[in-house]
Amino acid sequence: MSKNKSPETKVMDQYTKNVLQNGISRRSFLSRATMGTGAVAFAGLTGTSAFAETVDNQNLAKSSDGGATLDFMPRPKAIKDSQISSTQTFDVVVVGAGASGVPAALSAAESGAKVAVIQKQAIVVSQGNTGSGLDIKNCDKAGVEALVNRLLSDSAHRANPALLRKWAYNSGEAVSWVIDRTKKGGGSIVDQGTGPQHGIRGLTEYKLNFVTSFCGPKPYTTGDGMRDLAKTAEKAGVKFFFNTPANQLIQDASGKVIGVIAQNRDGSYHKFMARKGVIVSAGDYQNNKAMCDFFIPDLKHFERKQMDRTGDGFNMVYWAGGVIEPIGHTKMLHDFDAGPASMCDMPFLAVNRQGKRFVNETVDMSLMNNYLRTAEDAGYYSQIFDSNYMTDAKDWPGKLWSPEEIKKYMPEDPTEKKGVYASQVNTFKANTLEELAVKLGCDPKTFKANVERYNELCKKGQDDDFGKPSNRLAPVLKAPFYGIHRRMRISAITSGMLVDVNQQALNADGNPIGGLFVTGNMAGGFYGGVDYPLTVFGLSLGRCYTEGYLTGKYVAKL
Repeated sequence: MSKNKSPETKVMDQYTKNVLQNGISRRSFLSRATMGTGAVAFAGLTGTSAFAETVDNQNLAKSSDGGATLDFMPRPKAIKDSQISSTQTFDVVVVGAGASGVPAALSAAESGAKVAVIQKQAIVVSQGNTGSGLDIKNCDKAGVEALVNRLLSDSAHRANPALLRKWAYNSGEAVSWVIDRTKKGGGSIVDQGTGPQHGIRGLTEYKLNFVTSFCGPKPYTTGDGMRDLAKTAEKAGVKFFFNTPANQLIQDASGKVIGVIAQNRDGSYHKFMARKGVIVSAGDYQNNKAMCDFFIPDLKHFERKQMDRTGDGFNMVYWAGGVIEPIGHTKMLHDFDAGPASMCDMPFLAVNRQGKRFVNETVDMSLMNNYLRTAEDAGYYSQIFDSNYMTDAKDWPGKLWSPEEIKKYMPEDPTEKKGVYASQVNTFKANTLEELAVKLGCDPKTFKANVERYNELCKKGQDDDFGKPSNRLAPVLKAPFYGIHRRMRISAITSGMLVDVNQQALNADGNPIGGLFVTGNMAGGFYGGVDYPLTVFGLSLGRCYTEGYLTGKYVAKL
């Protein structure tokens, strides 16, 4: 290897070396397993020397080559040539038609490649509304680097700096491209600029500006937007194969990935050969219970927002030699639909399902799940405020909605539910605390006692129970009283397979696997903390767009 490596490559090398020691691959799994004790111990997999995760025997299986493996990573069964019904050859084959896969396919086609997209479902599937990128021409470089540092801090400095910088310096171009191409497909998408980025306030003295795409208003979402983007892709020559789940990757004698075997709903198998490369953008594994119990065991009581996210892509890349990020995966849980999203991080009094105050309310909503893991709470909590909230919270971070504006989030109010999911709105108003407690599903006696205790602390001007700053103490005294009953559900798991700066999958030696690329929520290294950060609003979709856009162009030019 050349000694004249770029700074990005040097960072990647060090990051890869650190993470590979604890990543999960076919080879490293065997080396870490301690058999004969009724369990398998994995030490140090979260990056902390004191941690050890024990996996019950039910998570172990015997692979066909006689070695131990994980039962949620079954070896794909051998498919004989006689079972293949058809073979088609393309330059680039994309597995997964979502927020990363569709941009990857279109950018590859625009770069001159013949492209196929294999999709498990009957339609293009994605979620969310907002995707963000930096308007790099209107940013100070020092501001960009300050943001990268903050995002690293949000991830406990376990993320790959090279991947974050890749997003930072290319995302504005990518998100703008997605907006343009989605509009060409008839999509309802706009650039909201820097306005929605409340989380960057005070982050840096240097200039930062954003391109913030918004697919909406609800119930139109990014799923609809990506379906419109797919129309543009089809016009560019991309061929979509729906109801055709990928089964396994095809590798040549050297281990290079040269295609995909997929299976139609009628049971027939089909080969999709790739002259340049396969891009796997198959999404997360939130609906695979065994994988979740292994990688994110603290979320077993939380509901899932998505369906059919079973980790199929992980299994294919794993058996092609790929490495899964260490245990302790980053997860995304929030509720932007029960009440105004811009009020979700405002530190109003918070109570759990029983009506008890349980936290210093300056904790971000994205972290609240860590206080609500029990089967009893299961991610539910409520924000409480009184009719003085427009005055009491006027200087707080975020954006307040007036009593008139907030009505569309109230299921009991006849106001038209425009721009929201009517089935998800969950904000209530009552003239007594007891009445509000009933509407929020809390025990009225417990709820009232906790509100009264909180009011005592507000009057004292000192939060002796949780230490919230005095300028964030807003009493709940004047009727009518309000409550936003938020329900934290898993939106996405954002950890995955280790990749290099070109999104090429890495093997257990840290070397790229020929012909194999991974993007979006399946790709590892972009995050590293316990929870997805909301510092940049729309970072997840912005990252997916950017990785898809850049990877499609890169593979097409190989």
